[in-house]
Amino acid sequence: MMIREATGADWPGVWPFMREIVAAGETYTYPRDLGEDRAREMWMLAAPGRTVVAVGDDGAILGTAKMNPNHMGGSSHIASASFMVDARHAGHGTGRALGEHVLEWARGEGYRAMQFNAVVESNTRAVGLWRSLGFAVMTTLPEGFLHPTLGYVGLHIMYRAL
Repeated sequence: MMIREATGADWPGVWPFMREIVAAGETYTYPRDLGEDRAREMWMLAAPGRTVVAVGDDGAILGTAKMNPNHMGGSSHIASASFMVDARHAGHGTGRALGEHVLEWARGEGYRAMQFNAVVESNTRAVGLWRSLGFAVMTTLPEGFLHPTLGYVGLHIMYRAL
């Protein structure tokens, strides 16, 4: 797999699986009926943010990540990122490769740490992946996320120094 900067031409390959993930309502705090135009605006970032795609040998987009300063001003030295992997390609290392890429990017850009603001507690695959990449759960907002089948579950804030 190759990870590269996303272009506008990649959007048609990202949107179908992003739409499925968001509509499922299990892992993102986005509205489940998020429209394509708004989704593209939120995901395809301009500098100082960055959006990448993971592309398979056959040219298929396997997943995507966006990375950006977590806050502005005096907290702009902390990075954040979001990730989506096409369910058809889950479990084959795409998320890990994107996570490692994002951490390398953040270090190279001079960020001091990375913070994930909203990792759904019941998303155990993601929580496990981030822990394996050195992130810790700093706190959990009890009942911070309304899962469509599990009801209210915790919302983790995860952190890793760079």
